Amino acid sequence: MLRLGIVSSDTAASGQLAAAEQQTGLVESIREWAIPGAPTPDAAEMMPDVVLLDLGRDAERLFAFGAHVRRIRPSTKLVAVSAVSPPTQSLLLEAMRCGVQEFLSKPVHTDDLKTMLSRFSEDVVIPERRSLNKVIVVMGSKGGVGATTVAVNLGVQLAVYAKKRAALLDFAQPLGNAHLLLDLHPQFGVRDAIENLERLDSHFLDGLLISHNTGLRVLAGTTQPEQWQAIRIDALERIVNVAQASSDMVIVDVGPQFGSEWASILKTARMILIVAEANVPSLWTLQRRLTALKGFGIEPERARVILNRWHKDDDSVLKGIQKEFHQPVFARIPNDFRKASASINLGTPLLENATNNGLSARYRQIAAQIAGVDPGPAAKKSGLGGLFSFSGKR
Repeated sequence: MLRLGIVSSDTAASGQLAAAEQQTGLVESIREWAIPGAPTPDAAEMMPDVVLLDLGRDAERLFAFGAHVRRIRPSTKLVAVSAVSPPTQSLLLEAMRCGVQEFLSKPVHTDDLKTMLSRFSEDVVIPERRSLNKVIVVMGSKGGVGATTVAVNLGVQLAVYAKKRAALLDFAQPLGNAHLLLDLHPQFGVRDAIENLERLDSHFLDGLLISHNTGLRVLAGTTQPEQWQAIRIDALERIVNVAQASSDMVIVDVGPQFGSEWASILKTARMILIVAEANVPSLWTLQRRLTALKGFGIEPERARVILNRWHKDDDSVLKGIQKEFHQPVFARIPNDFRKASASINLGTPLLENATNNGLSARYRQIAAQIAGVDPGPAAKKSGLGGLFSFSGKR
């Protein structure tokens, strides 16, 4: 991941550049300098890996600022962003004198920026930094297995017990209903993010998210099936990238839909949780999804199986699954229809009485495993730990 800087005399243009940068998914942090008025950086400051000079009427000042950055840190790459395309000979000469290595034309397209940053990331020597790989994708092996229920309750437990700044993105088709399980009434959703991609940064996205009292923030899904006709998967990927910039964990509920067009989002995920039930139709589709993920180039250990609505009579099926798929089932969620149905109908997540509520303790343990934290004495004393079968890999 790269540290980026933006030097500009136009706050609106600077904001658009920052939005495009976050949407690439290649940026760890962004620093902005407003010209004139920005203090000249000194050697004690941590300089970005790449600095974009937003050229306008103050091109001379921006070039001088860029040259100063290069003197402090010669390895920093300078990129000139200009409305003059192609750049004039005099502009090119000034840019070369201050150390500019590349030009981008306005308006800057996210795909062009991503291509350039991907190339730079191969050249820049980057020390060990915190990864932005925070995405957990939740999908159903087929419709009706409870993938959204798992996504919502996992997100809540990550926020409450793992103390993570968690966001849930509802990408389920044809309609998103994650907000219903939390009794939320969102004003904005996925469609609003798609329609404002040119200015979608972490600040703008935060304004579209609706917060639950547990701390989980939700980007509501579509309210009309036909809205998906105007939504591209690459645009959803850009939303995921921006969400990572302002969250510790990002839960992406994709529902039962599955296809090669989703590969770009699936490849960004640290973990893909596939929710299934112990019955023939669900397991048949589960097997084919696991095979397809390998075909997409996704490592098998990143796909984890969650058996929902499990009961002890399914143990023989469980052993067959683990033998056939050559990996343990990640977690089993017990079949407690009364508690699950009441939770869904009331729009209340499974949080109450964690000590004696099997479902709540189970989700808490899953969240703890994903976040790498101690599930706490309540989950340990519940006597439910033996019902888990976690893979040793994370």
